[in-house]
Amino acid sequence: MVEIESVETYPLYVPLQEPYGDANGYKSYRSCYLFRIRTRSGVEGWGECADWLPLLEKGFQERIIPFLIGKKSTDRLQLVAAVQKWHPRAAAGVSMALTEIAAKQAGLSVCDLWGGARRKEVPVYASFQSYTDRPDWMHHSRKRVEQALIDGFSRVKVKIGGKPFREDWEHIAALREMAGDQAQLAVDANQSYDTATALRWNRMFAEEDAWLWFEEPIPMDHVSEYRILRSRCLIPVAGGENIEEPKAFLPLLQNGGIDLLQPDPTHVGGIDALRDTLQLARHFGLRASPHTFDGALSRLYALFAQSCLSEWSKMEGENIEPVEWDAMENPFTDLFPLRPVKGTVSLPTGAGIGVEPDPERLKAYRWDGMSGP
Repeated sequence: MVEIESVETYPLYVPLQEPYGDANGYKSYRSCYLFRIRTRSGVEGWGECADWLPLLEKGFQERIIPFLIGKKSTDRLQLVAAVQKWHPRAAAGVSMALTEIAAKQAGLSVCDLWGGARRKEVPVYASFQSYTDRPDWMHHSRKRVEQALIDGFSRVKVKIGGKPFREDWEHIAALREMAGDQAQLAVDANQSYDTATALRWNRMFAEEDAWLWFEEPIPMDHVSEYRILRSRCLIPVAGGENIEEPKAFLPLLQNGGIDLLQPDPTHVGGIDALRDTLQLARHFGLRASPHTFDGALSRLYALFAQSCLSEWSKMEGENIEPVEWDAMENPFTDLFPLRPVKGTVSLPTGAGIGVEPDPERLKAYRWDGMSGP
């Protein structure tokens, strides 16, 4: 009884107490789109996708759900490929739900379905959207990062590229002084610079070695410029969160333009494509750290994938890269009972994903179809 019997959708929305953002603009709300696929035998799997809620709900109700009903859940690759032609991000969610169903039908965890986890714990880094409308935004950002250090994070990512260069410089210098040797710092410019401006940061990078990486300093389609940047930048160059399929990373890889790949499970075409991209990084001898700022379930799948990934080096304590952990105001972070302890997440081991979403939060934050987005 592997045929799909029903698909229940859970569009979730909550306004923020205070807008925050990066070089691309400010967020005034957070949203999440979860859905549950159930087979005729009662086996269930959860999926998640990111996009404008009205578009997703209309697409699921009018096209995706009618297409899925009656199909075999075991035809995961075919179903995901079909949905991807209509909506790639919805297809990513469908791949999650059908992967969990396959694991449960086999009586396995997702990691065991993939061949077994290499590690029971995966490191994470605290990811911040640094900008607010406050005149004292730098002080506010510093307090947030300081709290993350108190909470046990030893890796932190903050934003640059949305303020004048000198203002961003002052902000990062203050964070670097405050963090000291407690934490490694990554800076994310959201493709804001040209190569010359990006390289101005080398003066700060040269002062110490407590840096993680320089994320998307210039537009990702400037492949030749990335090769120049990587050859001159004093810390690793990272990027790729919006790249939509594994082969689209190849120009950067073949031209030596990047040190660390950052595929996003909700953007890259599904869980199988995410794992293909992570393995592609390993084939080129490179690092990979999944981008997972939006989505508690997609982050969990990224943690599973990272737990199954081979080591990138032989350096003890540095042989597996961290996964992004949204440290901003976001009630959806707690949809699934998973929290980092001292910057590390212990993975659930039960059948499927091993956890269920909080039904009270699903009810409390359900989008009414009218407000918000």
